[in-house]
Amino acid sequence: MISSNKAFKETNIVSDLKTEYNPKEAFSRNLGWITNSEAEKLSTFKVAIAGMGGVGGHHAEVLARLGITHFHLSDFDCFELGNFNRQNGATVSNIGKQKLDVISQKILDINPKAQITKFPQGVNFDNLDQFLEGVDLYCDGLDYFVLEIREKLFRKLRDKNIPGITVAPIGMGAAMLVFTKDSMSFDNYFGMHTSSNITEKALRFLIGLAPSFQQTKYLVQKSNMNFSNKKAPSLPMGCYLSAGVLGGLALKILLKRGKVLTAPHSLHFDIYNNNLIHKKIFFGYRNPLQQIKFFIMKIQTKV
Repeated sequence: MISSNKAFKETNIVSDLKTEYNPKEAFSRNLGWITNSEAEKLSTFKVAIAGMGGVGGHHAEVLARLGITHFHLSDFDCFELGNFNRQNGATVSNIGKQKLDVISQKILDINPKAQITKFPQGVNFDNLDQFLEGVDLYCDGLDYFVLEIREKLFRKLRDKNIPGITVAPIGMGAAMLVFTKDSMSFDNYFGMHTSSNITEKALRFLIGLAPSFQQTKYLVQKSNMNFSNKKAPSLPMGCYLSAGVLGGLALKILLKRGKVLTAPHSLHFDIYNNNLIHKKIFFGYRNPLQQIKFFIMKIQTKV
């Protein structure tokens, strides 16, 4: 047991640390890969992340440790046992707690000077403008099957000239897409707006995210992939990889450093296959090969 005297001392240490907290020292090991002036600049940007589940919580932590200070975060869900294999904050002590509150507190524990605007109802058609107000970058953490609001959100991003990043955990890998004002639009790339059926939209989303389909080589129980029931397997490796990839992209976009591949370009890194596959999907969803994949998947999934 911890004595009351020791506990009192530890509480004082934490209190003193918050009072004396120095972000420059906290994130000093980032220097070298970024300059002092770039570190200062990162602390001025505002990043929005919708969804604190499979990847959103990991995205938030990576960006906080990078030195991002201003956040718009959204989620309406609570942690449950089924989240334990992959989600940041999913622990026994957090069962039943709001994901948004847990991740927000984690960011504040990393940087007490962080400024977080919380959207506890999640993102919806009514609060998109407020969610994106003053935002420099959007990072997609929405559940895979949340598609209609995702379509609307990416249209808003294009209208407001805000870059958006989607890095999805697929198998033991991470699939990446970036949308900007100069890239192919989200609608023209995925074509989800051409389908009214949610299952068809989910198929189009997958075909666009991972056009190489390299992850299917090691899917051992296909019955666990059920688009009609909004069910898909996910691994912790993919979620952590996705957050690392997103952090690198965020740094490059915000600091305007180096070339960023934007849609219709996609990258899919898979550690199981020892592969990094770069695809450029000419004409987006209208590409004949994408149309064939969609047709085959519709037959296989009996949509």
